[in-house]
Amino acid sequence: MRYFLCLLLPPLAVFTTGRIGAFILSIILTICFWIPGVIHAILVTNDYYAAKRHRQLVRAMKYGR
Repeated sequence: MRYFLCLLLPPLAVFTTGRIGAFILSIILTICFWIPGVIHAILVTNDYYAAKRHRQLVRAMKYGR
């Protein structure tokens, strides 16, 4: 879902990850040039999912699940 938003509304996709600084940068990139805004949104979304997977792995190792 977020990757689809990256193509249509890059700042909204970045905003859903909860990173305010990246959100502001995404707005600037999208206003100036749409393609860099999309690329930035994809990178931020990918990093969000990687951090989420890492937290789940650490939680599983910590609690033995």
